[in-house]
Amino acid sequence: MNKEDFIIKAFLNEKNGDDGAIIDKWCLSKDLFFENVHFKREWLTLEQIATKAMLVNISDAIVMNAKPKYALLGLALPNSLGEDEIKALQKGFLKTAKKFNIKIIGGDTIGNDKIDISITIISKVRNKAVFRKGLKKGHLLAYTGVLGKSLRGLEILQNGGTLNSNHVFIKPKLRPDFFYEIAPFISCAMDISDGLSKDLSRLLALNKCGISWFKKLDDYTLYSGEEYEILFAFDEKERQNIKTIAKKHGVKLNIFGKAVKGKYEFRGREHHF
Repeated sequence: MNKEDFIIKAFLNEKNGDDGAIIDKWCLSKDLFFENVHFKREWLTLEQIATKAMLVNISDAIVMNAKPKYALLGLALPNSLGEDEIKALQKGFLKTAKKFNIKIIGGDTIGNDKIDISITIISKVRNKAVFRKGLKKGHLLAYTGVLGKSLRGLEILQNGGTLNSNHVFIKPKLRPDFFYEIAPFISCAMDISDGLSKDLSRLLALNKCGISWFKKLDDYTLYSGEEYEILFAFDEKERQNIKTIAKKHGVKLNIFGKAVKGKYEFRGREHHF
């Protein structure tokens, strides 16, 4: 058992273990975004840091089929940050909140030696929540977009290069309109934050399934973290519905396998510990 699983197991109950916790018609979710863990200061502007911190949290709400409404911010900031720098962070939080019609309703701030951000998103469930659990043998497995860009971007930054401001590593592309429309036709979903292979292993283990691959995927596709594309499954009878909706929203749909009896073992590097 890895340390993340060990920690989660201590608090295991019927509410946790998903991208968010559903309480009545509300979804509560939290993610951390820490300097020297998720980013380095020289890689992103302060506005970009705040923007990405918001987006990775909003992503969790979307794949639960919930619409973000409120946010709580926890900010640990260096005392050396000046007013203009703090304003740049504020701009990233506020612009992203406005784009998704989110109201920031509180939080906490402390001094620190680096920038650490904790965000809680409070969202309203749309009709019915979508969980990680629900996959059945025979269901098709799919993901959106093109995976691998985030890892390639990280490698460029680690080698002293720079990225375009719209690069997925800087600003993940979320797909709320697409997901909200496919939600009634799918059996389960999660966002791809730790790489397709790792997140697929979680989905399959939870539902006690293995996978029959339709195609061989390269290492960038399998192991690129922080993509924030969507991993989901659906019954074969919904294939045309899903394809039609994907085409309508200009979303690249990749049906890469089928759930079968068996197990799938993740063999990559752990992102958390």
